[in-house]
Amino acid sequence: MQYIIVAVLLFVLSLVYFKLADYFNIIDKPNHRSAHTEITVRGGGIIYPIAFLIFLASHFFLENLQFFPNILVLGMGLLVLATISFIDDITELSAKIRIVFHFIAVTLLLYFLNVFQELPIWTIPIIYIFCIGILNAYNFMDGINGMSGLYSLLTLGSLLYVNENVVNFTDSDFIIYPLLASIVFLFFNFRKKARCFMGDVGSMSIAFWILALLGILITKTGEIKWILFLTVYGVEVVLTILERLKLKENIFEAHRRHLYQLFANDKKISHLIVSSMYCAVQLVLNFFVIMMKFPDWMVILVVLLPTIIAYLFIKKMMKESIALDKIKNEN
Repeated sequence: MQYIIVAVLLFVLSLVYFKLADYFNIIDKPNHRSAHTEITVRGGGIIYPIAFLIFLASHFFLENLQFFPNILVLGMGLLVLATISFIDDITELSAKIRIVFHFIAVTLLLYFLNVFQELPIWTIPIIYIFCIGILNAYNFMDGINGMSGLYSLLTLGSLLYVNENVVNFTDSDFIIYPLLASIVFLFFNFRKKARCFMGDVGSMSIAFWILALLGILITKTGEIKWILFLTVYGVEVVLTILERLKLKENIFEAHRRHLYQLFANDKKISHLIVSSMYCAVQLVLNFFVIMMKFPDWMVILVVLLPTIIAYLFIKKMMKESIALDKIKNEN
């Protein structure tokens, strides 16, 4: 009953936000890099920070939750990130301003995870770069209907399975609440004509929440293999950045070089099919990550290497196919 109430509440609050977004003109207009053609409500992912506040209200304040001694610190980090991201959704901010707030949010996340006390000081800058990179990678991949909602649902579902069947690393509700938010969001987004998009506020907030969960799990088990739950997003973003650097493009400018953009924009494959394919691949990888009992380096090698090779091969074939299509159209 608790989860039904939370889901209904999130659903109602989403509808309230749509009304406010429509009134204040918080909408997403298609541009040259967009994979959509309809004007749609932006920032539907605000449901994630709302879900976090509901989690706090129902657990910390009412039950004095002992699982997270620094949960309010984490909440501050998420709300700082959500606030600056929502402002960016409304009026585009400079990258310099965004990165300052990303740094503050990640600092609060690392404090929550006790990283500053547990790890050597030389590793801290690396972790900052890694965490901020993941946050932005999640944002880069939020480009077509269903993509980030489904991917978040899959990642959270995998974490819930690990928590229930492999190692109990957190309160299950801390995973279930964002999972419910993902289901509600997908109700409005996993459509041919989406009712809303996640926006920076959504992609950044859920990425931050997932980072916190992965950090808790890695700390609990001492295994870094769990970061492979983000393999598909990681491989796509890193290889696309390398491709753009090779072409001497400004990696901070909008583009349409992601593989999912080639599928959706150039080959005109349904957004929902492309999103489902990406999540299906990650589901298979998650299965191997969970089931393989090899050392971390071996698991990482077995998962990453084939994924990278497959990605490069598929992208090469896709570009050749698009080039042939253009030649046929010109003739």
